[in-house]
Amino acid sequence: MKFIIATIKSWNVEAARELAKQYNCKVLCTSEELTVESVKAYGPDYIFFPHWSWVIPEELHTRYPCVIFHMTDVPYGRGGSPLQNLVLLGIKHTKISAIKAEKAVDAGPVYLKRDLCIEGTAEEVLRRATSVIFEMIEHIVETRPEPVPQEGDVTVFKRRTPEQSELPREGCCEQILSFIRMLDGEGYPPAFIRFGKFRITFTRAAMKGGAVLADARIELLEK
Repeated sequence: MKFIIATIKSWNVEAARELAKQYNCKVLCTSEELTVESVKAYGPDYIFFPHWSWVIPEELHTRYPCVIFHMTDVPYGRGGSPLQNLVLLGIKHTKISAIKAEKAVDAGPVYLKRDLCIEGTAEEVLRRATSVIFEMIEHIVETRPEPVPQEGDVTVFKRRTPEQSELPREGCCEQILSFIRMLDGEGYPPAFIRFGKFRITFTRAAMKGGAVLADARIELLEK
């Protein structure tokens, strides 16, 4: 059994390299490394994508089982920014779905699903997801399950833009806390407000005495 793990988050890279000590696998961290030629030369049984920011070439997902991990109970919540969209809906528990990559986004058959709590900061959730995802990778490698077509009503999430990280002007303190925390992680645009010619971003939020406490970074907006 040979497989590739393609990922970019620092904690996923660490977990992938640990897994490589037990299995015959290769770890790739950039799109330049994931070429059709290099994959053909290696000849994997699977390619796993715990977190990947680039399009998977069609020549790869039609030739090799490419497995992506999506933070919803598909077909509910296909599409972008699943964590943020779930938090905004007030959802605290979800599934991680291991999906066989196809041309249509998040629409392929599912190998398996696992529960995930999404309370806490984005980084805390993503680190929690890592342990779940790598257990799923080991399960797939060891048991080689057949993926099953998705069933049910399809719900599609839209990918959020950096400008949508501006704090809402309405809501309660708990909602503001959740908004800041859902964006507090590696690679995410943090929650912010505009104050005159300044931009103030917020991280490390917590609730204390009915109020939200957070670290603030104040920057002068570009002229």
